[in-house]
Amino acid sequence: YNGQRTWDVKQFKFQYTYLDLQRAAKDRTLKRSDVIMKDEVEVYPDTTAWIRDFAYSYNEPMHNDYFWHEAYGEYPVVGVSWKQAQAFCQWRTVYHNGYQKSKGKQPVNAYRLPNEAEWEYAARGGLQGATYPWGGPYAKNDRGCFMANFKPLRGDYAADQALYTVEADAYDPNDFNLYNMAGNVSEWVNGSYDPSSYEYASTINPNVNDPNNARKVVRGGSWKDVAYFLQVSSRDYEYQDSARSYIGFRTVQDYMGTEVTKNSATN
Repeated sequence: YNGQRTWDVKQFKFQYTYLDLQRAAKDRTLKRSDVIMKDEVEVYPDTTAWIRDFAYSYNEPMHNDYFWHEAYGEYPVVGVSWKQAQAFCQWRTVYHNGYQKSKGKQPVNAYRLPNEAEWEYAARGGLQGATYPWGGPYAKNDRGCFMANFKPLRGDYAADQALYTVEADAYDPNDFNLYNMAGNVSEWVNGSYDPSSYEYASTINPNVNDPNNARKVVRGGSWKDVAYFLQVSSRDYEYQDSARSYIGFRTVQDYMGTEVTKNSATN
């Protein structure tokens, strides 16, 4: 292209394996090799998501700069599918444990995507009856400032002082000291979307993740959504192999006995 050699980034693949514990628990006749699952995903985000999602908008600067320019170093990742987010969790676990081993330390628990119940618990920040992570019921604070990055007015993406995404630590955190649990980018969670899942989900294990259901849950709302999708109870979905300019993710780990410390600052 233009006299320069280029790489076809679609040729860069990440292969990984994981143990399907749910399948192993349901069928004790299976061999270990039957429950070791293999998958492969593309390594790099889909940079064209910025243009494809909004075909008639001038998003070429975001397409050209978002994934490499240092100005976006603290911005949330977008353009990754649900399957890529899962693969990143596997990679991060291997990478972290490689470091632990080099230092003679114990391995860490695996990184993963949170399920819906975990995500909502974290988003609420201990405020059980709250509409938003900061409480609510309004999207502004008492000084008239918007509390998140979203689409506050009809057709006006910049009314909250942010046209697209913003830094990952922009706006005030919730009482669990978590930033942008509402707005900025929606987040993949480890669950399949079913409108009636609350009716049959187990109280002990509320996670509903059907491998045959390609519609995966996204939570939190994003910079292009209206306030309804920022509510901690709102649910939406996207297909697991889709990459969007408004969907990212965050990872979690399992730990026992960790005391929850609330943020002392008031919003």
